[in-house]
Amino acid sequence: MKYQTIIIERRQRVGIITLNRPEVRNALNTQLVKEIQDTLGELEDDPEIRIIIIKGAGKSFCSGHDFSGLQGKNVLELRHIFRRTLRVIENIATMSKPVIAAVHGYVSAMGCALAAGCDLVIAADNALFQLPGINLGVACISPAAVVSRSMSRKKCLELLLTGDSIEASEAEKAGLVNRVVPLEKLDDAAAELAEKLASKAPLALEFGKQAFYNMLDMEQSQAYNYAAEMIAINLDTEDGKEGVASFLEKRKPRPWQGR
Repeated sequence: MKYQTIIIERRQRVGIITLNRPEVRNALNTQLVKEIQDTLGELEDDPEIRIIIIKGAGKSFCSGHDFSGLQGKNVLELRHIFRRTLRVIENIATMSKPVIAAVHGYVSAMGCALAAGCDLVIAADNALFQLPGINLGVACISPAAVVSRSMSRKKCLELLLTGDSIEASEAEKAGLVNRVVPLEKLDDAAAELAEKLASKAPLALEFGKQAFYNMLDMEQSQAYNYAAEMIAINLDTEDGKEGVASFLEKRKPRPWQGR
């Protein structure tokens, strides 16, 4: 499939999605959102791909929604636009494959939400995270719904109400970023993390990710019961049995079978 606002690459077990509207800092319009969704689905269905990386072309990761596509819209149309974008982020959490955001430059508004909605985030040291809508009279409410699940409530509320930016190092301290690297090493760091994950047992990655997100909204005893069920299922897979056997026999596991 050919895309106009996305570049898609496959590097062995890693699929790379590059947002490709650098002239507007990869601002999200209807086409870009649809193509992100379509590309994620394409890579999810590709049995050769284990891990997905999302990054941005040009000088920034993503500056949020393209305001030119919001102007003149009524409330029903605007609701549809924001729900469609949030659906992309929601789908990332339900995918079987881990998704890594490799961000640099402006990581703004819904672009910040897109990064926060990915499973892991590697940030260049020049990344600036912001929810700046308040400065234009429109609070970044929909981005905050995502960002608040990845960082401290107080820091997220500060970003929402002030519109101020925070640097990558502060975002890391607040829990929004896993790791900060020099800009020139961003692609290599993301690729290294992707390959590290891709080397793990596929079902363990899938079960681990699925269980993590499901347990977040559970009451404690329900989460504990669910966790016991999921780890029992994981241990009963061929890969789970091989992992236990290799540990007991003090050897490296045989190649993972994904079953």
